[in-house]
Amino acid sequence: MESRPSKEIISAGIVLAFVSLLVQPAVAETKSHHSISTAKLLLVQQSNVASVQVTGVKVNNTDKGIEVILESANPEALQPAIKSAENNYIADFPNAVLALPEGKDFSIANPVSGIVSVSVTQADANTVRLTVTGKAGLPTAELFDSDESLIFALAAVAETTQQAEQPTSETPPEQPTTPPTAETNEPIELVVTGEQDGYRIPTASTATKTDTPLRDVPQAIQVIPRQVLQDQQVRNLNEALRNAAGVIPDGSERSPFEGFTIRGFSDRNIIRNGLRDDTNITSNVNTENIEQIEVLRGPASVLFGAGGAGGTINIVTKKPQSTPSYSVEGTIGSFGTYGGTLDFTGPLNDDKSLLYRFIASASTTDTFVDFFTRERYLVAPSLTWLMGENTKLTLEAQYSDQRQPNDRGLPAVGTVLPNPNGKIPRNRFIGEPFDEIDKNNRRSLRVGYNLEHRFNENWQLHNNFNFTYLSVTQNSLFPSELLDDNRTLERGLVTAKFAYRTYNLDTNIVGNFKTGNFEHQILFGVDLSREVYYNEGIGRLRELGSIDIFNPIYRRDSVGAVLEEFPDEPSTSDGLGIYLQDQIGLSDHLKLVLGGRFDIVAQKIENAQGETTSSQQDEAFSPRIGVVYQPSQAVSLYANYSRSFKQVTGTTFENRLFEPERGTQYEIGMKVDWTNNLSSTLALYQITRSNVLTTDLRDPSGNSSIQTGEQRSRGIELDITGEITPGWKIIGGYAYTDAQVTQDNDIPAGNRINNVPEHAFSLWSTYEIQQGNLQGLGFGLGLFYVGERQGDLDNSFSLPSYLRTDATLFYRKNNFRAALNVQNLFDNEYFETGESILRVFPGAPRTVKFTLGWQL
Repeated sequence: MESRPSKEIISAGIVLAFVSLLVQPAVAETKSHHSISTAKLLLVQQSNVASVQVTGVKVNNTDKGIEVILESANPEALQPAIKSAENNYIADFPNAVLALPEGKDFSIANPVSGIVSVSVTQADANTVRLTVTGKAGLPTAELFDSDESLIFALAAVAETTQQAEQPTSETPPEQPTTPPTAETNEPIELVVTGEQDGYRIPTASTATKTDTPLRDVPQAIQVIPRQVLQDQQVRNLNEALRNAAGVIPDGSERSPFEGFTIRGFSDRNIIRNGLRDDTNITSNVNTENIEQIEVLRGPASVLFGAGGAGGTINIVTKKPQSTPSYSVEGTIGSFGTYGGTLDFTGPLNDDKSLLYRFIASASTTDTFVDFFTRERYLVAPSLTWLMGENTKLTLEAQYSDQRQPNDRGLPAVGTVLPNPNGKIPRNRFIGEPFDEIDKNNRRSLRVGYNLEHRFNENWQLHNNFNFTYLSVTQNSLFPSELLDDNRTLERGLVTAKFAYRTYNLDTNIVGNFKTGNFEHQILFGVDLSREVYYNEGIGRLRELGSIDIFNPIYRRDSVGAVLEEFPDEPSTSDGLGIYLQDQIGLSDHLKLVLGGRFDIVAQKIENAQGETTSSQQDEAFSPRIGVVYQPSQAVSLYANYSRSFKQVTGTTFENRLFEPERGTQYEIGMKVDWTNNLSSTLALYQITRSNVLTTDLRDPSGNSSIQTGEQRSRGIELDITGEITPGWKIIGGYAYTDAQVTQDNDIPAGNRINNVPEHAFSLWSTYEIQQGNLQGLGFGLGLFYVGERQGDLDNSFSLPSYLRTDATLFYRKNNFRAALNVQNLFDNEYFETGESILRVFPGAPRTVKFTLGWQL
């Protein structure tokens, strides 16, 4: 087996050279195979053995083609029945169950010259199907076995030797007469394995709405898998996204909201299982029900409709499994932290056509801020019904309840700026420690389904729906002014109770076909959305007494008179999107992605009597063009052009409706597979955000806006993910971001966009001992650097850079696991983010968590 061409790796590694220092040459693993004749393969009969699990699938190269490895604890029980037809080599395994990580099927396109695709799927409740599609004819096959796997050695039929009649399943195909090309000898990536503790995820659906290998996607996308979340023991999205360099939180980790700056822009595009749902940004995302987080950098309106230009975060939830598993975990930590999680999954009937999953968690912590206690509860049941050979329905629900006060941070004067009275302690609470005054409680219920139906090997239908109800009781205490003595902080209070209802429906068809020598994967879909916002109580603005931030005295009687009442003005936002995408294989080395989407978005506001007081409708077309050139199996070079749009409500000085805000991106990049288990991406981009609102100087009152503002972000990003050697895993990256205002009537051109550091770096690495008496013992270290960044768009103050160090010590043996995690190991004082001169948010001091878990 030949190694990858070193010339391409070296040329790709000019910029990524430091990564190669981490990579040691892979050592080929010697296998002991026992040959089984082709005749025996074709005459094998269905066995009466009990169901056997296929726990992993690998694809490797050979001198003649590829080998497909089916991993199992009982490989001799895998008895294939061959049902080949035309160019498709099909092997069915009766009494078998596909038990890959998180219930995923296996698929890979164009693994080697002459092989169009390889897939391993659950054909029905009791049958696993292997399908290998040849380009010029039926691939030849030979079968081997080992102690832990069943191996198919397959070779493509050369186009020059293709016969007029295709061989049938009763006639063994002839061996190819043309020797394999050099490309055939190139190793290919490991797409799915039976291990569930890997860092490298080779496929993701966010960038294309199809399960496409990341190396074939002409856009930067980073996947943060469940194993990273577990190793770091993170409990919120803020902590998880530290692993994506350049993704900066808009608020503190104590915030009840979710929001991030990506590629210089704060857009808050957080979707769930590929469906838009803006309640994801108005309530915390619970990590206990997350399988992986997919970070798509740059505009994504071509697939998901209205949204900002910086990027999109897709939350992929856990799904029911066919293999029974019962997990219990408990955590205790600093600042009175206690938590527990249950995660049960498995089949509900004998033929495993009904699968369930039940997740429940509860946690409470006092946090390092005085009087700041938060409680979180989650229940998430789901059910998968394998309705037939080609149809699967998954039902999901999630109920969450979070209770806490508001986190308003601290004034900049006394934290990042000097204060004549001294330094404000980072544990200072500027609110009132009474639930009837200061609270931010959010309850959400999400219910949805995912229907998948395969018409045949080439065409399938996806239909997804999600409904969310979010109820908020928020007594929002906020700082309004720091007086001249630099210690008296004026405050206000808004009391409100309101709710959101969101509905999202997405239906699409995916098809594979050829036109001449070009291979197509086409996606056509329509989605509908509705978001309704309304009050569940009377909103009021009230007086609130000031506080001495250096000597606070908290009082229940600090609440004063009602200054204003807010009428109930329900708002409804509707969206319709039609999208089309074509992924075209022009050759084995060149791929083209073309996509476009047309959106209609409308918003209306009513009064308490149900009468419409204002309305607005906008239309927008969002294109995307991308190209991928792959000089080898190890290297992908790509470029893309894409646009985004976001509705801007209101009117100009001339009483005309605002146009949608637009984002335009140009990006080039390179993706390198250093080994089967280690890959990296380098991207260079420029995004221009136009139609930004700024003050209209023609209006003497200064209350009107005009869309002449413009902002521009350009930068370089590098990330690396995977396993360097067995047991040594890594995820990290570097981001350089130059984001500034280029045109505005209020803000000087050249001002830096706030909360955007020029330099950001993250690195998390763990090592687990693989053998010996200490097998299962591991340790990890994380470094998270965020450079200096501006605290507001006026650039009136800045937040200093910081380097946070995290560490972990863990032990896994059989069903038991224990972990000790330390965040901010050296107890550095730093600031996560800033909203204004009155609101900067200090990061947590040294925090220790101890976790015990059992899994059966």
